[in-house]
Amino acid sequence: MNIKPLADRVLIKPAAAEEKTVGGIIIPDSVKEKPLKGEVIAAGNGTKDEEMVVKAGDNVLYGKYAGTEIEWEGEQYLIMRQSDILAII
Repeated sequence: MNIKPLADRVLIKPAAAEEKTVGGIIIPDSVKEKPLKGEVIAAGNGTKDEEMVVKAGDNVLYGKYAGTEIEWEGEQYLIMRQSDILAII
C-alpha cells in the first residue's frame, strides 16, 4: 500500500454492501445502505497525546458519516481519525 496515514489517522477498506436479505430478497442499489464496518489497511503512528490502538488487519465499526472517501488505484477507501472508530470486532 502506497498510502501511509499521518498522526492518528486510519485507512479503512469498507466492507461490501449486502446484496440480499436473510430471507433471500435482492436489495436494489438505490436502497442499499452504506456499510458501517471495514478492515484497517494502514494506521498512522499516533500523537504524543493519543497512542494508536488499531492496527492493520483489524475489523472495525465506525459511524455512518465518519471519514473522508477516497479512491486509489480503482479501489474505494475511507480515511478517518482513530477517534471516529467505534469498536474493533
